[in-house]
Amino acid sequence: MKKIFGIVFIVIFSFFSFTNRENIELVPINYGPKEAFEFRLHYGFITAGEAKLEVSDQLYYVNKKICYKVTCAGKSSGSFDLITRIRDTWTTYIDTSSKISQKSSRDIEEGKYRLKEVVQFNYTAKKAIVDSENKSKNKNHKEFPIITGMQDIVSGAYYLRVIDFDKMKVGDMFEVNAFFEDKIFIMKIRYKGKEQIKTDFGKINAIRLAPIMPDNGLFEGENSIRLWLSDDKNKLPLKIQADMFVGAVEVDLKAHRNLKYPITFTK
Repeated sequence: MKKIFGIVFIVIFSFFSFTNRENIELVPINYGPKEAFEFRLHYGFITAGEAKLEVSDQLYYVNKKICYKVTCAGKSSGSFDLITRIRDTWTTYIDTSSKISQKSSRDIEEGKYRLKEVVQFNYTAKKAIVDSENKSKNKNHKEFPIITGMQDIVSGAYYLRVIDFDKMKVGDMFEVNAFFEDKIFIMKIRYKGKEQIKTDFGKINAIRLAPIMPDNGLFEGENSIRLWLSDDKNKLPLKIQADMFVGAVEVDLKAHRNLKYPITFTK
């Protein structure tokens, strides 16, 4: 359970982390202080976990850059909480100008496993400085090479929201470079076009994306993950579906607060 839920956080809640800016046009930042989302992760009718994404009401100065602080807190729930207690918190500091990550951290509690980690992105030296501490209070300091304009796990979700998909054609693909733990993972995502989907808030026109998953023992097939963003100025993360070896997993947006723009519903 710990491994499954951890992978869900990395892949499902974060929507991957983008760093390849070639041929990608961006729109102005469409989120701001106090914006918040609540999600439900479930297998069919069974709720397995919950997550909250929230932008702090304050601005922070990191690496001489003015940044938004965004926190993602996730936990297991119901019967899954009895099997393995999950209490994970991920934090990122996003440069309000360049829209890239300047610093990230994670505080992981999964069963008996514990980890506290802080990552500083040094773009001048092109390295990620990682300081971590485990359950036994053993501390580690490591440095890893990175590329210019790095994103972390959480900031990737917000970078995805500022991509101008109106400039893309159905079938277009762009690369994904995600820094996690000690390396950069390169993946591809295909733009699948637009369609109308039903949500708890009403019917919404949405942008559909499909990450191309490599062969592994967790996900079923190359096109095993599908995700939808609202096709409006907000680009809300509405829904994610994943075909995993344990069955179909779905994440739905359950609540939102303090959006920068009104939601556009369809009749």
